[in-house]
Amino acid sequence: MKSSESTLVHTEAGSKVTGERKSKEAAKRRGLSKQAKDNLAGYLFISPWIIGFLGLTLGPLLFSLAASFTDYNITSKMNYIGLENYKRMFTMDDLFRTSLFNTLYYVIFSVPLTTAGAIILAVLLNQKIKGMKFFRTIYYLPAVLSGVAVYFLWMQLLSPSTGLVNTMLAWFGIDGPAWLFDPEWTKPALLLMKMWSVGGGMLLYLAIMQGVSPQMYEAADIEGASPWQKFFHITLPMISPIIFFDVITSTIGAFQIFQEAYVMTENGSGGPGNSLLFYNLHMWNNAFEIFDMGYASAMAWLLFIIVMILTAVNMKLGKRWVHYEGGDGK
Repeated sequence: MKSSESTLVHTEAGSKVTGERKSKEAAKRRGLSKQAKDNLAGYLFISPWIIGFLGLTLGPLLFSLAASFTDYNITSKMNYIGLENYKRMFTMDDLFRTSLFNTLYYVIFSVPLTTAGAIILAVLLNQKIKGMKFFRTIYYLPAVLSGVAVYFLWMQLLSPSTGLVNTMLAWFGIDGPAWLFDPEWTKPALLLMKMWSVGGGMLLYLAIMQGVSPQMYEAADIEGASPWQKFFHITLPMISPIIFFDVITSTIGAFQIFQEAYVMTENGSGGPGNSLLFYNLHMWNNAFEIFDMGYASAMAWLLFIIVMILTAVNMKLGKRWVHYEGGDGK
């Protein structure tokens, strides 16, 4: 009796499996499976982005890579010249070295200053006092203003004779510099302007600071920790992922500085003594002033390599100091 029941169960299971297999085969014969249809629908929805990426990003990217090995100047046929454009950067173009130095100077000073400024400002604006929302709005406003309008505003503020900055310095008996007209002060002038617009970064830090558990600070108060100790041992570790993100994006953005020098110097010349001739401005002049597209493409790819290397270094070093709440450093 038991043997017949077992045989019946196996027979029913086998029939069920066979039926499922036959139904799947029948569905395949009828057309696409449900999973395939869902995949197709997904690709159709993202097809505008795929087409735009292939036509407007990947295509020009590959074209510029090919052009970097040629003497392409828009009007003539592209002639392959190998690594000559890359050799020219380091052996024949003195302005290349100047532009790279100016850019590195700006990156080295602007990234730490803006990051530290945004953190300090966020700490001050994270206090629970009356009217704090008003101050948060005021400090964030510069981050939403139009770039070109801001540059013209600062050109007026930094005017050696009538600018508000030198006027205020004169109140304290300080003879203000010529700023944008003095090669030694042009880059500090841009750093001053950059510090004025740290409100965007401040908003990121303020948001994550408000997400830090109050119990941590209460426990620190019980242990008798000072405000400085709470800042360095609680606040900084808890906001380190945002610091990491801000450092990487700020570094990439600083290497791409262009508009400030192009707008705030005469005819995009790079200022007095080429003190504001940044890498992107020099690349622009080669591409659209003398139409040496091959050389400009080579400059673009070298900048890409530099930024990628520094980003990789930041990613590697970030594992040592970035703290994640879940304890996973990946």
